[in-house]
Amino acid sequence: MLLELTNLHVHYKSYWYVFKVLNGVWLRVRRGERVGVIGESGSGKTTLLKSILKILPLNGMIIRGEIKYDGKDILNLGESKLAEIRRREVGMIFQDPMAALNPVFKVKDQLYDILKYKMISEGRNPSKQELYDEALKMLTDVKLPDPERVLNSYPFQLSGGMRQRVMIAMALTSAEKLLLADEPTTNLDVTIQDQILKLIHNLVIQKNLSAILVSHALGMVYQMTDRAYVLYAGDIMEEASTKELFEKPKHPYTQILISSAPRLSSKGISEGIKGKLPDYRNPPAGCRFAPRCPYSMSKCNTIKPEPIELNKEHITCCHLYG
Repeated sequence: MLLELTNLHVHYKSYWYVFKVLNGVWLRVRRGERVGVIGESGSGKTTLLKSILKILPLNGMIIRGEIKYDGKDILNLGESKLAEIRRREVGMIFQDPMAALNPVFKVKDQLYDILKYKMISEGRNPSKQELYDEALKMLTDVKLPDPERVLNSYPFQLSGGMRQRVMIAMALTSAEKLLLADEPTTNLDVTIQDQILKLIHNLVIQKNLSAILVSHALGMVYQMTDRAYVLYAGDIMEEASTKELFEKPKHPYTQILISSAPRLSSKGISEGIKGKLPDYRNPPAGCRFAPRCPYSMSKCNTIKPEPIELNKEHITCCHLYG
């Protein structure tokens, strides 16, 4: 197993309140496996990915749980060991490339910093020409047209799709074992979304990387991943092989989420999921989906359902199967 999260609890502290976001999350990624994470906006997907690299905001706190990466306990590693993992083994594509790229530096300066940092850690002392050639190759690998011009551009001079490709190039420089992709097509139009997701998919396979893909594009998660998790309000609702999850969903939330996805063959418009996410300041004591669930029972409001193994590769957390 390359990555294994167990009973992970993450809170955010504000001046007055504590927001209890992740509530005992588990997740595992095998070597060479592509894993999807789906769920509504605000379910804690970004928090989950940032916890793996320990790059939560200052008010974010990992309360308890375990994060095991390649045999290492991430939560007990020193900063120097963590930095080594971030620069050489695990890369992350962030949601918003405009926020992740520094607007006052040219693309080449930002790529050079990443390359230089990595090469020096490998005992190399690169020349400017080596950095230029390598940066050019990085942009060519992500299918950017006119990479020489892109290198000499500022982020605001590039389109959203071009900025996202630069972010992918940066992430892949660090990702020798695991790639984390946090909704990498946010704010892009539909045709560019498809191109970006296919590019990520092809590069992950080409480099034989493990990957975690967080996306609202359920169709691409279905096509690109081997196994998938459903996250709702900081709780894992269901885990299964991607094919089984989409074709035989068991948890009520998974069923409604998948049926709400727009389809070309659909007659009419889906009603969506009634209600809203719980308040993280005071979330329900039992199943966090209970207030919106059409099958809710009295114990759903007070007792958190334990994971139930339906078969070797299919787990759900629901009292309906208890």
